[in-house]
Amino acid sequence: MIYRTIASIAQRDRNFFISLINQATTLSQLNQIHANLIRNGLSNDLITITKLTHKFSDFKSISKAKNLFTTFNNTNPPDLFLYNVLIRGLSRNGLGVEALSLYLDLLKGNKLKPDNFTFAFVVSGFSSSGCEKVGILIHGHVIVSGFGSDVFVGSALVDMYMGFSRIGHAYKVFDGIPERDSVLWNTMVSGLVRNCCFEESIRVFGDMVVKGTGFDSTTLAVVLTAVAELQDSRNGMLIHCLAVKMGYDVHEYVLTGLISMYSKCGDVSTAKLLFGMIREPDLISCNAMIAGFCFNNENESSVRLFRELLVHGEKVNSSTIVGLIPVSRPFGHLTLTCSIHGFCVKSGMVSNPSVSTALTTVYSRLNEMELARKLFDESPKKSLASWNAMISGYAQNGLTEMAISLFREMQKLDIHPNPVTITSILSACAQLGTLSMGKWVHDLIKKEKFESNIYVLTALVDMYAKCGNIEEARQVFDSITEKNVVTWNAMISAYGLHGCGREALVLFDQMFHSGVSPTGVTFLCVLYACSHAGLVEEGQKIFHSMSHDHDTEPLPEHYACMVDLLGRAGKLENALEFIYEMPLEPGPAEWGALLGACMVHKNIDLARLASDKLFAMDRGSVGYYVLLSNIYSADRNYCQAASVRKVLKNKNLAKTPGCTLIEVNGYQHVFTSSDQSHPQAAAIYAKLEELMEKMREAGFHTETSTALHDVEEEEKELMVKVHSEKLAIAFGLLTSEPRTEIRIIKNLRVCVDCHNFTKFVSKVTDRVIVVRDANRFHHFKDGDCSCGDYW
Repeated sequence: MIYRTIASIAQRDRNFFISLINQATTLSQLNQIHANLIRNGLSNDLITITKLTHKFSDFKSISKAKNLFTTFNNTNPPDLFLYNVLIRGLSRNGLGVEALSLYLDLLKGNKLKPDNFTFAFVVSGFSSSGCEKVGILIHGHVIVSGFGSDVFVGSALVDMYMGFSRIGHAYKVFDGIPERDSVLWNTMVSGLVRNCCFEESIRVFGDMVVKGTGFDSTTLAVVLTAVAELQDSRNGMLIHCLAVKMGYDVHEYVLTGLISMYSKCGDVSTAKLLFGMIREPDLISCNAMIAGFCFNNENESSVRLFRELLVHGEKVNSSTIVGLIPVSRPFGHLTLTCSIHGFCVKSGMVSNPSVSTALTTVYSRLNEMELARKLFDESPKKSLASWNAMISGYAQNGLTEMAISLFREMQKLDIHPNPVTITSILSACAQLGTLSMGKWVHDLIKKEKFESNIYVLTALVDMYAKCGNIEEARQVFDSITEKNVVTWNAMISAYGLHGCGREALVLFDQMFHSGVSPTGVTFLCVLYACSHAGLVEEGQKIFHSMSHDHDTEPLPEHYACMVDLLGRAGKLENALEFIYEMPLEPGPAEWGALLGACMVHKNIDLARLASDKLFAMDRGSVGYYVLLSNIYSADRNYCQAASVRKVLKNKNLAKTPGCTLIEVNGYQHVFTSSDQSHPQAAAIYAKLEELMEKMREAGFHTETSTALHDVEEEEKELMVKVHSEKLAIAFGLLTSEPRTEIRIIKNLRVCVDCHNFTKFVSKVTDRVIVVRDANRFHHFKDGDCSCGDYW
């Protein structure tokens, strides 16, 4: 009886203290409760101390929590619940290594075995630590211990792999769990959004709805982020309807997601209407509205709302600043950006990774690359988004070597790329024409399990096409199961670049029958392909169908493409008539296309007309003056040619110097005209002389019509003999194995003489030579070119 009374008092005291622990709101209160526990002899009571450890961990007083744990020893050992509580606390306080150490301590004992909670808490400790290898090892422990299909552990593993951008690994865990709960689905959807796999996240959400898994307002808020990024108003409105049906449309974070979605889709009036429905907008909803105004170029409204927040004493955060920075439409807003940058420096927010990344992006888009790099270098914590912004900035501004160099630096630091990184670096490879680097990135895509990402695969198609490997581009294209309009455009454009007009038309027809609607860009790609293949009738039909069958109004670039199509085919009068009948005012693009056609077909009268129009509109363009000068030279009207060149000289305008790039064994070599700087210059010129001898015997004659007229014919031959592409080809022959393909990239349109030269070289050396010039690709084989001398 006495023992029962003591037990009941102890039980009452324990419940009393547990109640106090639950009600504690400060660290001081917890310390007082701990002191009273000791005084009442409950310092070794496992249940009470476990609860206190839990509370200390939640208050981020992890040292106190650890001290409580150490009060237990072999005679009074901790149970698995206490182990789990402290492991959870360590993980949530960013002490993943210590959580792992405690987990290993648990394994050393013979009595206790980790359960699903243990593994979930240990795994979560490595989601943000960057220790991917340790995370994978713990996953191995999970599988061996029989918890591989546990939904609680699975959610933690999916979150961890998403944190490492290991999307393929996350899918493998997800697919291996037979009964998924809403937490696991939410983790999968949010992880895909974090990794910019927006279409994938919407697809997974769709599967979640179809399978009847209960979703909540958090799910909708996350998937609305994906819809907003894709600017997919149709799916956005469907999700809005779903939110109304389920009663989630009144939740503030769903409303905030809808504000962002409608803003990104260009419907800022609906966004303002939704914002007005919030009785007392918090900082998060205000941030969404500020970002919405800014995205739609309503910067005054954006700044006004920002000022209102400051006036009312609201403490703005990094999200406020990121929304205020004109990332989407930066042009004309350098002063505003610099002002925001100054505010960030004063407030200390410039060190925030998301703020510095947004500023870096804007500076890059405004071609202020020195400011962008300075900000990037000064950032103490560089997120993956920061690296992406800088790499993308370099790629978009044509500084491709800097982009690749920074990407390699990122790789050395063992920072794993995400799809955004990959698309940026593939763009750099495409611009530079570095096929070896592009293939290496392709291998990296397989390693990182990005093969299912539509944006990565589309960028891969573009890279292979622009690096001259049209066959590989088509293979990647065919491997894509669900193609979007950008993917189709990339492949059609690729065929246009390589002069495969018929193939482009077949693909356009397949696209139409697959249910994908063509855009203005699609028509531009098809017309370009027709132009470079001489398919006049087909091109005219496509152009006519734009407005009549597809409700797409032609833009100036479409009209310019039609002028080019007619002009290249020698229909110069038709091209002029087409220009005069345009519903738009003809611009430099249309008259420039006509002038280019006059060069090909040597029509002096129309060349004068086109050049007069061009010089009246665009007096600073060197290319048009050079083109007119060459037209006069080809017609042996040397006085007029000299007169045009004199105008160039008086205006201090200089022609862009020609240069050619060739990649050999992973290294790039650049040649200019008459280049003597290469270490193997002597051997290159000797090889060139050897080639010239062989080609003369085969009937080659140097084309000198556009060379300067006031020199002897022999000097003219010497001038064109040392054009940069000839030096690059000679070097390629010296440094590559017999019968292997040679690829070069020229920054200007290849001249007639170099085109003939390359045809003869392909014949006398039995080589395939692929040349990318400023307009298109030329595939030379057995003395013929894929362009059919039509370029």
